[in-house]
Amino acid sequence: MYDVRKITLEEKEKLFSKICSKPLYEIKANIYGTCVKFFTDSPEHKEMWEDNFHPMLDSIRPHARIFSVKNGKTMRVKYEPVSKTLFIENCDYYGWIKSMALGLVAEYLEDVRSEHRRYSIHGSYVDFGGNGIAFIGPSGSGKTTLTYGLLLEKYTNFLTDDWMFVRIANDVLVHSSEKNSYVRGNIGKDWKKYAQKLDVLLHKEADCMGRHIVDVKMLFGNDRIMASSVMGAAVLLVNDKKGPAFRELEAKEAVNYLAKNDFCNPHQLSRNPRKTWMRKSFYSELFERVPAYMLNIANETPGESVERVLGIIEEE
Repeated sequence: MYDVRKITLEEKEKLFSKICSKPLYEIKANIYGTCVKFFTDSPEHKEMWEDNFHPMLDSIRPHARIFSVKNGKTMRVKYEPVSKTLFIENCDYYGWIKSMALGLVAEYLEDVRSEHRRYSIHGSYVDFGGNGIAFIGPSGSGKTTLTYGLLLEKYTNFLTDDWMFVRIANDVLVHSSEKNSYVRGNIGKDWKKYAQKLDVLLHKEADCMGRHIVDVKMLFGNDRIMASSVMGAAVLLVNDKKGPAFRELEAKEAVNYLAKNDFCNPHQLSRNPRKTWMRKSFYSELFERVPAYMLNIANETPGESVERVLGIIEEE
């Protein structure tokens, strides 16, 4: 992973002048109503960004900015929190760039006061006709595999496989974060029914980590793509050979698990006592509103895990 170093406004201005001394591509994205302007010298990352996120009108002033450039060999990430400006140097992996963009939007939304504060969850979500289930877990816990397995069911809908934004009102409202999905090219090995479609859709070369931007409308069909849903439950994923396969959690237990595991989000730009309190408060309220379960994928097949989740839907 990478480390994020906080910098001052003065340091930001110096970096800005240095980096912008050469021509850069400039693209604005609409990420859950937040305007993020992306500056890069990489044609590949520019194209992936445009495929990945919804465009924002050029007349809208940015709420946050990301500069990603190549100027050496060592990767460095510097963040100025007042202006919400992020500098990424020498990062070849687009997946980190797009995750840092989503983390930057999460920072912005946490710091903006409104009648209903918006929060973010680093996880996936499957909709079942207007209501759905969020899947949260550390990297490698099976979120993507489980999500795409559930989406083989014709009555399920795609909302996100990586990141969502949440607002708690009368219901727990969930909103998508990206236009298209950023997936590993071998997802067809986990679920054979995707293999033929992905062979057609993955016509561009993979990035340095073997991942592609996939047009989800072409993969699932336009009528199965959701921009919003109402959360009915949350499933926390673990990979522990000694633990129980499945159980329901008390709200406090679920919050403690997430806090202990860095909220299952390695892309937080700020970690401090105030931010930790805000995030724990959000999850405490969330799990008072929706039931939380723990699913251990260590000792069962992906197909068995899918069946367990479908059982939750039947109960709810």
